[in-house]
This record gives sequence, C-alpha cells and structure tokens, in this order.
Amino acid sequence: MCVPPARRASRVRPEGGRVTQNGEGQEAPGGAPQVLTFGAPSVGEVLAERYQLEEHINNDSLGRQMWRGVDVILRRPVAVVLRYPGGDSASEMLSAAVAASRIVHPHLVGVYDAIDEGDRAYVVREWVDGASLRELVADGPLDPDRAATIACAVADAIAAIHGTGMAHGNIHPGTVLIAGDGRVVLTDARADEATTPEADVRAIGAVLYCALTGHWPHTEAGATSVPDAIRDSDGTLTAPRQVRGGVPSYLDELTTDLLNPALTPPTADVLVGELSRFEQEGNHPLFAAEESGFHSFDSASAAPAPPRPTSRKIVVGIAGLIVIALAGVLGAARVLSNHNQPPQPGPGRTSSSAPGNTRTGPTTVLKIGPDQVRIVDDAKGSRNENDTNVRKTVDGDPTTVWRTDQYDGSADFGKIKSGMGVLLDLGADKHVVSVEVQLATGGATLELRAGSTAPTASGMFAVANTEGGAFKVNGADFALIGEVKRDAGTTVVLPGPPDSTVRYLVVWITKLPQLSSGKYQVGIQEIKVSVQ
Repeated sequence: MCVPPARRASRVRPEGGRVTQNGEGQEAPGGAPQVLTFGAPSVGEVLAERYQLEEHINNDSLGRQMWRGVDVILRRPVAVVLRYPGGDSASEMLSAAVAASRIVHPHLVGVYDAIDEGDRAYVVREWVDGASLRELVADGPLDPDRAATIACAVADAIAAIHGTGMAHGNIHPGTVLIAGDGRVVLTDARADEATTPEADVRAIGAVLYCALTGHWPHTEAGATSVPDAIRDSDGTLTAPRQVRGGVPSYLDELTTDLLNPALTPPTADVLVGELSRFEQEGNHPLFAAEESGFHSFDSASAAPAPPRPTSRKIVVGIAGLIVIALAGVLGAARVLSNHNQPPQPGPGRTSSSAPGNTRTGPTTVLKIGPDQVRIVDDAKGSRNENDTNVRKTVDGDPTTVWRTDQYDGSADFGKIKSGMGVLLDLGADKHVVSVEVQLATGGATLELRAGSTAPTASGMFAVANTEGGAFKVNGADFALIGEVKRDAGTTVVLPGPPDSTVRYLVVWITKLPQLSSGKYQVGIQEIKVSVQ
C-alpha cells in the first residue's frame, strides 16, 4: 500500500479577529466537489496535528468541502473549509481569511487558522449552530421586524469591513447565518478587484428583500437556491409589499431603493442608522428588547424600548442596565439585612471609605461640545493630524468618523510617534463612571488617561514610549486609568477613576489596525463619557 508523503504545511496566521458552515456558500449541484484529489480527508483525520474532522457537511459551488471538526487542544467545535489543490489556486481563499481575521466584530464569524499544504489548503473558523437565511426562508418569508434585524446586523458587519478599506463581495442567503441564540453573522468573504462597497450595500438590500419575500432578486446558483424574485412583463422587480402583505411602507421603499440601479445607495454605516430607526405601526420600536441578533427572535415581541442609534451599541447599553439593576438589588438586600450593623468588608476590600468620593445619583452621558475636544500627539514638531474633524468624535452621530492618517511599515504609527489621541475637557471636575469609545475598525490598542490640571496649549506630549508609561500633556500629569486595552473590538468601554474627580481625559492610541492595503489606520466614530 502506498503511503502519501508527510505534508509540509504553511500556516497563514490570522492576527486575531472575526469573519461558518450550515448553508454557507452555495452548494454545488449533485452535492459533489468540483475537484477530488488523492489524499481526500476522512472522518477522524487530524489536520495540522490539531483539528480533527468529525462530519462532512456539504460542498460548495467552488469545490470546497465544509467539515465540522473539533480543536483537540482547546476542545471547542470548529468549521473547516478545505480546498483542493492548495498553493496559488487557494491564495484568494487564504488571503480573504487572513484579512477577515483582523476585523473583530460580533456579526462576523471568527477565523482561527489558515493553512496551505500545497496539495490542499484549509481555513479553520468558528462553528455556528444554526441555519442560513436560505434555510429560514424555505419555510416562508420572515416577519418585517426579523427581516430588518438581520439586514441591520449584516449592514453593521459590512460597515466594519468597509472601514478597513476592504469589501466583502459575497453577500447572499447562504452566507448570512442565524445562530440558535439569535446571533446574526456574516461569513465567506471573497472580495476581488471587481468587488465594490456599493455592490455590498446593494446586496444587503437583496438580503432584506429575500427575508421579506422568500425570493432572491438575483440569480443564485446551486441545487438549494432561493426562488428567483417575481418581475413584471418589463422585467421590473416586484416590490415586497406586492409579494406579501404586512410589509411597512418605509421598509418596502428602502428595499426598493437599495435595489434600484438608478439610485446611489447610502454607505453601510448610514444604512445601519436607517434600519435602526425603523419603528413598527403603533410606535412599537422595531428592535424592542432585541440585542442586534444576539437574542432569540422570540424576544422581538417583548415590551417596547427606545430605539437604539446603532446595533453596535445595544449590547453595552443593556449590559450597563443589568449591572445597575443588580447593584441596586444587592444594595437593597444588604441594607435590609444589616441596617443596624456597620458594613462588612468583602474579599479583597477594606471596610473604610473615603468621604467625599462616594458616588451618588443617576449615571448620565455628558454632553461634550466640539470646542471641548482636540487631537494631541507626541511627535515633535508634527501637526495634530485631522484636528478639524475631531468634533466628529462627540457629535452624537456614529456615521461620522475621525480618522488618523495612514502609516506605513508598522502598527505603532510607522515609528514616527509613540501614539496619539483625543483630549476631552469636561468643563469641570466630574465623577467619570466610564468612557465608551466606538471605533470604525477593531484591532487597535488604546488606554484612558485622566487629570485635573489644564494643559497650557494643544500640541506636543512628553510621553513614555511604552504602553501605560509616564504621561504628560504640555507639563500636566495624566494618570493611567484601568488597564491598557490591546487588540480592542469596535466598541470599548473604559472605566473611569474609581475614587476621584477629573476634568480632562485623553483616549490614547498606541497601536493601529492594518488595512487591506497594508497601511495602518484607525477611526473613532463616537466617544461617550458617562458621569455621576
């Protein structure tokens, strides 16, 4: 019996991040891959001495095999996408996986590994238990609120991808997955030079149309394709309201406009805002009690709540409310059970407290004006880049973005400077509870600095070249608050000083995420300061 020589694998390492399986891609007619070669995998085989194949799920129209596997080291389920052969023919798949891995986003499936063995290549990704949109609409169209929730989640993911300068290029009912817990994720980017952000946004409109009607407005290949959309005698696409009843007029119009080639579509981040502001008949918010696809769709019928500005912020808002509620319940229980006794210290705490530093009253988001922010950095003699756009970080509109310049060579600002950031003047000393920073792209390293002495002017910093080091703004000391946040996601919550008031804050960035072009850049959409 001939034994194949041991494979020499070349691992293309993702740099952490997120871009699975059931229904992913388009299945090939007949369920067979286009290419089968010697050494095809079998159940039980362990790839890269780590990923054990457990079940063959399907083959897509590109001849790739989808397997369910397990990471034998971390003991977690994974999805493995194999392509025959590897080498140059698999470069697009591997490059797309590596690029997607750099984007950390809740609506993009996580990429764990990318390996080229020459005769085959494979990508290892997060396993999602659930179904694709294609499978869901096979039982009939979705309710308008569910359809809009899915489209909003996809738009949110695409906005993050576009923020890096890339496009997705493969948005259709098979690449939109809905997990059993309601989380909506997008997978299988296949962007090439012909892919454009505009095409991505129009594809989001097609996803919305599919969810509302159960039909796909474009031709979809494969044995399990969604039925083609209904058209009139002139070939004009039939509006969703004409296909099924109960579609709100504003949702119908938005869908139709997105698919109209004569109209310029909005950007993906603007589309997120449009979908987020939709409300059902009778002033019931569309996204009441719904957390951007993380909860079961059953929660869509829960009690109304104010509409959120974007789907990226709902998780932080709900989590904050839960923490506040739990704190109130625990505090009340302690008062009732120990009202005649002095407070007892818990593990790692002391029974003493500093008078004057006790925080009381509700937490509110501080309104910060455009004249209360400025850009600062520590490059001697350099201008404060894009300082005129810094107002966009506090304008209350997450669709506007302040961005750094693009840097070559390395993530630490091309070694030109040790960092840069946004200085905020709160107007007076405040008890800062937290600072929420919404980034256009995940992967940055940032930290929060605070002080109460006014800097003499905007401009140069005297700052250590290490994260968390000594830090001054034109002679005024700024202390590090909390921990340095490395490889941060798109929404970062930084805790405020626990026992003091401050007037000045600096959101300081020391590492930049890499764009698909190879350059380094980050954008800040919004900074929110919560105070008591």
